[in-house]
Amino acid sequence: MQRVLSVSLSHVIRSAAFLILPFSFISLIAWATAGSASGSTTDPIRGAVWIWLGAHHIPFQLALPPSGVSGYLTYLPIGAVVLPFIVIRTTFTRALERLKGDFHDLNGVRLLFSIFYAVITTALAFISRSQAIAPQWYLAPIFAFLISFLACMTVGNRLTPSRTLVAASRALALIFGVAFIVVSFLIVLNFTQIKNITTSLQPGVFGGILLLALNVLYLPNAAVGVASYFSGTGIAVGADTIVSPLWYQLGEIPALPLLGIVPVAEQPLALIGAIFFIAIGALLALVANEYQLQGLIQSFAFTITGTLMIAYLASGSLITAEMGAIGVSIWKFTLSLLVEIGIGLVATTVILNKVRK
Repeated sequence: MQRVLSVSLSHVIRSAAFLILPFSFISLIAWATAGSASGSTTDPIRGAVWIWLGAHHIPFQLALPPSGVSGYLTYLPIGAVVLPFIVIRTTFTRALERLKGDFHDLNGVRLLFSIFYAVITTALAFISRSQAIAPQWYLAPIFAFLISFLACMTVGNRLTPSRTLVAASRALALIFGVAFIVVSFLIVLNFTQIKNITTSLQPGVFGGILLLALNVLYLPNAAVGVASYFSGTGIAVGADTIVSPLWYQLGEIPALPLLGIVPVAEQPLALIGAIFFIAIGALLALVANEYQLQGLIQSFAFTITGTLMIAYLASGSLITAEMGAIGVSIWKFTLSLLVEIGIGLVATTVILNKVRK
């Protein structure tokens, strides 16, 4: 047990350092380039930790200088979660190789590794706080543990998920896979607008690389937004704004190139997209129908729960009060998919039952 503890802790530290060190380099260059009369050498180190925490989707509470106006940064890139996930998976694999089977229960090792990871993440979130930027450290153990445990579950003997969970996962993968394709099409269609936004920022070479990376990491957020738009509920790009097929109220938007794909007016024909979600419900009914009524309900429940979680990750606030609502509405998007997928699922189930009779 002592060997498991020492190996797990050492590899957890490595997994954190593996990302924090390159983030430190990025933060140091940004700090040196920007310059500050009141800055200190600890700023790049804190900045690296904040980037690392943001990759875990841990939100931040802000007191914006010089007046100390409060703000929140909770609209974080979903794609960034892939970075710690891959690193954790790699370091946990090496930890198991180091242990060489010297443990009784693999799930126990996974749990211990994830607990250590959550503790270190929480500690870094707590000690990296400043007067201007304060990570919400009490959320750190939740996000860090979940990311770590899910990553560890992909290593070694894997648990076989239930068929209903697999069916729901495939339905969600199809929804957001198609949404990614639509996002790609919209980027090509609005490339001139995206280019103009990028040019107006004048990021330079290094800044341009970072801006490109940031937009790539925000692509999953955009895919969720597209799915929400075609479901009929739309998205927000600032407080008291809405961009949907039937309603359009939009003011100034952040200079983020990816926002160049946002529609410029109402598009009622986009409501045809609701047929796609109804078809997803029909497909889910066809796949899960063999699991009896209980399995069908479980598949539907898993799909809606997954939608709720994804909607939470794809919504939030972007620093200022004016940008206090960005992304999808959690309850509206979840409710719209519940209704639309539910219609397809119920209708298909009824038809199948009548055919069998």
